[in-house]
Amino acid sequence: MRPRQSRQSRRSRRRGTVAALVGSLLALSAGQTAGALRATAATPAPRTAASVDATQDQAARAIARSLADSAWRARVQRAALTSDEVPVTALAGRAGGGLKATLAAADRRIATAKGLDAKVGPLLRLRLGSDSMRGALTSGTAPWVVPATSDDDATSVVAYDSHGRTHTLDARHTPSHPVYVVDIDGSKALAAGLDVLDEQFRRYGLDSAAPAATPRADATKRAQAAGAGFWTSRITAVELSDDEEPWVKGDAEIYTLVTGFGQDGQVRVDPVDMPYLDNDGTVYRPNQILVNWSHYKYDLADAVMMEEDGSTNYRDLAKAIATALLTITDQGTYVPLVNAVLDAIPDDWWTDDPDYVDSWYTLAQSDNGTRYGARGNGWMTVEPYFVQEF
Repeated sequence: MRPRQSRQSRRSRRRGTVAALVGSLLALSAGQTAGALRATAATPAPRTAASVDATQDQAARAIARSLADSAWRARVQRAALTSDEVPVTALAGRAGGGLKATLAAADRRIATAKGLDAKVGPLLRLRLGSDSMRGALTSGTAPWVVPATSDDDATSVVAYDSHGRTHTLDARHTPSHPVYVVDIDGSKALAAGLDVLDEQFRRYGLDSAAPAATPRADATKRAQAAGAGFWTSRITAVELSDDEEPWVKGDAEIYTLVTGFGQDGQVRVDPVDMPYLDNDGTVYRPNQILVNWSHYKYDLADAVMMEEDGSTNYRDLAKAIATALLTITDQGTYVPLVNAVLDAIPDDWWTDDPDYVDSWYTLAQSDNGTRYGARGNGWMTVEPYFVQEF
């Protein structure tokens, strides 16, 4: 989960980063690839969010109506009480009334809206809104169904009952009435989305060439001493700050874009999934590799941490980032790329999609200790780690 920020603060941040970007040692070029990307770049994130939200709403209505069948309602209840996430499309095969076909069509629309391949499979899931609702649900209170919202600032959400009636709920305070939340399997969507980012970055030339046969001189000495392999920066601990998100949104799905100059001198971007970062205020100790230094020309790289919030179109995100980064050329010295990544994302995407968590400038291979994010919304402890070949 990520800390919230007002739209005005986002605009102020963007103005500041634009100034910083202009003042940094960048050389901008109007290359054919970047020019073509800029000419075709679109800003469809609001349409993506609207499409995903509308589809989740339709699915929630359909599921709510289906709960009029007592046998089906009991089956859903058992699934919701025994699992944190119910793959509702698969479960709906026993519902009858065309519910499975309705949900399967919704899954396809969501995948298309998010720029994912149809083979990603069902994305819709159902979960109990809070553990505090278990008692009322078990005692026989008929549950309502609410679609997850993509708006962090929402003060209310609408739930549906089996008779088609609507009920307005406070988005900041968990209701006592049992509620099923219909949303997207964020882990599944993010894994598929990062595959799309990898594919698209390769297409745009942001994956760089293969590492040079001879590493940097300082790394060579260490590698010779330790045997064949490569140096990395490993995260030994990480924590994000409080975000006060609506109860209906559930766990976060965090990923990081690591950027720097590849061995061929071209900008590269390496997406890193962080599936364990579910909750704010919790220290996680993943021992996860963040940076593979054999990919980079300089002993510095940047990291931008983001959250998948259900409505990210990964193809459009890759295009927006590539449009900005392909204009930056290697001038023989390291240039921070965080600002360029953030400024690549259009203003109206910052309403909720994709969400900026924090950023770390100039990570070095020798860093060994705690580094706080530039926004002060998170920290991570890193250490050099040599990955040795068998």
